[in-house]
Parts: sequence; structure tokens; C-alpha cells
Amino acid sequence: MTKKVAIITGSGKGIGSAIAKQLASENYLVAIADIDEIAAEKVKDEINEKNENSAIAYKIDVANRNQVFSLVDKVINDFGHLDVFINNAGIAYINSIVDSDPVQVERLLDVNLKGTFWGIQAAAKQFQIQGNGGKIINAASLASVEGSALQGSYSASKFAIRGLGQSAAKELAKDNITVNAYDPGIVITQLRDYIDERTAKLKNTTPEKQRQSVIDEIALKKPATPQDVANVVSFFASEKANYITGQSILIDGGMRFH
Repeated sequence: MTKKVAIITGSGKGIGSAIAKQLASENYLVAIADIDEIAAEKVKDEINEKNENSAIAYKIDVANRNQVFSLVDKVINDFGHLDVFINNAGIAYINSIVDSDPVQVERLLDVNLKGTFWGIQAAAKQFQIQGNGGKIINAASLASVEGSALQGSYSASKFAIRGLGQSAAKELAKDNITVNAYDPGIVITQLRDYIDERTAKLKNTTPEKQRQSVIDEIALKKPATPQDVANVVSFFASEKANYITGQSILIDGGMRFH
């Protein structure tokens, strides 16, 4: 039986790395795509130690549409087909709206929103060529459900990703292509470290106090691990989610309810 193939952008570290390792453990062939080539190679090696010849690393800046389409072409050349495309790559920028640097805002929108748009385009076109459906899974956020202070550009990008995914789900349903999103809350990663450090500086507090203040809002009283998110993405990628499209699910331990 032919193994399923998944592309995971931003999978050189954090949540993306956990997703790639989870899918590889479920017998997927995985494309580790990241702007950090060294990080991608490291994840690839870790996967292949346990699951021989299951992973290939690719360098990509998802803000560049040509690179996203080229990534799909390379994966098809290397693996033969595509089953799942996970738009996980993303960056954060913490600042007040009035003080936000336009260069930083534009880069964030280029990566988070446009990168997801190009990923949906490239994956959908390949799935249409193959003619047997496919799954597109996008990284949204708790910040896509409720805007966060000091995260104006980030929240805007993530709200937009949910809307984009709903539109894509309606357009692509005729091709048996599902489009869903996952909404992580407080997940302990390098990106979260940056968010806490930057927010603490703007609020004139310590990163430790800043982190504890958000953990205190969680009903389960603990942050998520990357594996918690990977488990939900694994479900969306599986046949168990074949009848789900246009949806997003919070993975936040009960910070918000909707």
C-alpha cells in the first residue's frame, strides 16, 4: 500500500517539528520544509533514525509564492504524490498597533497570511491534478478567535487565515479537498518565549510573570505542548476527519470557549 505524503511548512522546530514526527510515526512520508535549512535537516535526521527514508528536508520561504509551488513540484518528484499539506509556518510580532513597524507588519502578513494563501493554492492545484482529493490544514491560533492586545498584526493574520480557510473549503469541496485549521493557545516553544519576553518588556514586568498570567487564564491550569497540537493535526489529516471541512478547533486547555 502506498504511503501517504505530507508537507509541513515551518517544521524545523516547535509545533511543526512535532507534527512531522507524529505523522512519520503514523507511517507518512514527510516533507520537512523550513526557512532554517539546518533546523529542517536536524528534524529530518531525527525522523529517519526511527523511520528510515521517511523524511526529506527542504529550504523554503513561504512568503515567496514561487518557492511554495516549487516545493510541491520537488515533493512530487521525490515522493510521487501528495495527500496532506499543512500550512504551519508562521511568525509573531509583538507591539502596540500605533507603534508597529510597517516593515515588521508587512513581513508578518507575507509569511502568515500570504504564505498560507500560496500553500492552499499550490496544494489545491496538485490535488486537482491527482484527482482523488486531499487535505489542507492551516495554523490559525487562539488569536484568530479573540484579538489580543499587542498582537494586532498577528491577530489580523490569524483571523484572516480562518476566513480564507472557510472560503477555500467551500470552493474545493467539489474536488473532495477538505480545509481545516488548528488554533493553539499557549504552547511552550521558542516562539512563545519570544512572545512572553517581548510582552513583558512592553508591560514592564518579567517574562516569568507574564507567562504565569496567561497560564492562570487556562481552565486546565497548564500550557500545551507541541505534541498536544500535533495530535489534533494528526486527526485532521486522518480518514476520521473526512467529513469535516471549513472548521477550526481550539487547543488551549479552556482559555476561551466558542
